[in-house]
Parts: sequence; C-alpha cells; structure tokens
Amino acid sequence: MKRRSSAVLLCAVFALGAGKLQAQNKPKVKYLSEPLIKSIYTADPSAHVFNGKIYIYPSHDIDAGIAENDNGDHFAMRDYHILSLDRIGGPVTDHGVALDIKDIPWAGRQLWAPDAAYKNGTYYLYFPVKDKNDIFRIGVATSKNPAGPFKAQPKPIPGSFSIDPAVFTDTDGSTYMYFGGIWGGQLQRWATGKYDANGSKTDLMHDDEPALTCKVAKLKGNMLEFDGKVKDVVIVDAAGKPLLTKDHDRRFFEGSWMHKYKGKYYFTYSTGDTHLLAYAIGNNPWGPFVYKGVFMKPVQGWTTHHSIVEFKGKWYIFYHDTELSGKTHLRNVKVTELHHNADGSIQMVDTYTEAK
Repeated sequence: MKRRSSAVLLCAVFALGAGKLQAQNKPKVKYLSEPLIKSIYTADPSAHVFNGKIYIYPSHDIDAGIAENDNGDHFAMRDYHILSLDRIGGPVTDHGVALDIKDIPWAGRQLWAPDAAYKNGTYYLYFPVKDKNDIFRIGVATSKNPAGPFKAQPKPIPGSFSIDPAVFTDTDGSTYMYFGGIWGGQLQRWATGKYDANGSKTDLMHDDEPALTCKVAKLKGNMLEFDGKVKDVVIVDAAGKPLLTKDHDRRFFEGSWMHKYKGKYYFTYSTGDTHLLAYAIGNNPWGPFVYKGVFMKPVQGWTTHHSIVEFKGKWYIFYHDTELSGKTHLRNVKVTELHHNADGSIQMVDTYTEAK
C-alpha cells in the first residue's frame, strides 16, 4: 500500500506539473466580436428591426446544476429577456423578463430558442417549450410593445412540434414559420407524423436515407395558427439530390433562419454536431433549396444558432459563443457584419482565432 500510495502521489505531482505546462502553452484566443451583454447569459439570438431599432430575442441561459447530456437537459431556461440597441456598437438595453415559464399555462420545462414577428399593431413571441408530457411544442405570446412583457396563449399552436421557430415575413405580407431540431429537439421522434416517445434518440441509425429536415408552415393572418399542412424544407445538392443523414457537414440539424436577398431566399441553418453554419438558396419560401456552402466556422462552444438582419443598408449576423463562461450551456450573444458577394454567395465568417 505504501508503494502504491507513493506511486499515486508521484503521478499526481507529475499530472499537476503537466497541467501547469499545458496552461502555460494554451493558445490565447482572439475573438471577432465582444459580447453584447455581460450581466446575464444569452444565446440563440433572433434579431429584428422594429421602429428603427434592433430588438434581439435570445434564450436566457442559467446554470441549473443539471448534468450535460445529448437530450440537452442542462439547457434548462426558465424565462426570456429581450435586448435592444439603436445602433451596432452602441449600448444594449436589457428590458428584463418578457415572459416567464410560470405564466405559460401548458408549459412543463425548458424555454428554448424563441423568435418574434409583428403584424397590425401586435408583436408576437414564438417559443418552444416542453409541455406537461415532456414533448416540445411551439407556443405564441403577444404584446403591444416589442420589448414586452408578453402574454402567452392558453395552448400551443395546433400541429406544432420540436424546437427553434424562425418566422419570416415575405415582401407580399405572407408569413412563414421554419422550425425543427434533431436529437434533444425531438424532430426524429416525429418521423411518422406522430410522436413516438420510444423513437430514436438521434438520427445516427439512418446514414443512407435522406436527412431529417426542417419543417415549414404558413401562418394564418391572426399569426396564431398554421394555414395548411406542415411541409418539409427540402435541401438538395447541385445535382438535385436530397442530402443524406451521413452528410454531417451539410445536412440540417437545427437553428434555421430565412432571409431574402436580391429576390432569392436564403435558408441558413446549423449542422449541429459538426458546428457549421450552412446556407442553401431557393426561388420561393417553400423551397427546394440548393446547398451552396458553409458561411460560418464553428464558434467556441458546442452549439451554433444565429439570425441575419439588414439594418441601415448593411447586413449583420447575430450569433453566440462561450467567451464569458467557457461552458457550453452558459453562452453570450454577439454580432458582426455579414457580406454577400456579387454572385450571391456569402463570405466566410471566422468568429475567433488562436494566437501563439
């Protein structure tokens, strides 16, 4: 026992010395942008221009003390804070709690990434949250003020499921919701059109099949219901073939967004477990969308979730990383300019570099 204890002690001393050496040699990180706010942790920023200002609708990360897992149980958000700024680079206002999970009658747990829209004097906050049966649904809350507070509808949107609602209003006034996320987002459990609680936890068992993909539905004029059936957002390669599940660098995972540029519809999304932001272009809001490439390299942290907005003649991408905490579930939102090339492609964004 003495010999073993001595050996253990020697190993511990060696490990401590090695740890110090690694810390000394650890590359310094230079970030492209600063966190927009440091008083709370925020993520998944959905940005919109309302009344000449930028309003950001993010997740509000908290440390709930839950162990990290593939279902994302450690992302245990309980409310939303809305942020605003008059100009890029200017001061950011935190408008406080806009909606709390205790004020959503049908909610169970986990208020994940929201989005917002405006129509006819009313602002709409769309949010995913697990219901009392632990199934993700998408709800909607309303306010006369873009900063809230918002009042939730008594029930989720009929026919809604999964996570990450992204709401796009076209130039003709029609509004569409894009939504869905696999793994913890439960999209794979809806493969048959009905929820299967015993379905696959991930999508990894179907490599040679067309990848699970985002969903899209048109919203009715009241902005509270789907107008017609939920459809697949089909992403194809240059030859017109759907992307396959095993194509982890290109297939859809979560975090969709839609923006329109020079008459074309840009469907952007996260590849999830490969941490890339990719884009595909179509001729209408329904698709199909032809995959064009990656436009943002992986951020620091596991997840990548973004929004793209035009403001005062320039385009910006809002995103998050883990600069403040170094923990994947405690993130901070950021913004940087986004550039479209003359041929319609999007220039690459690299959010950080490692300096020697």
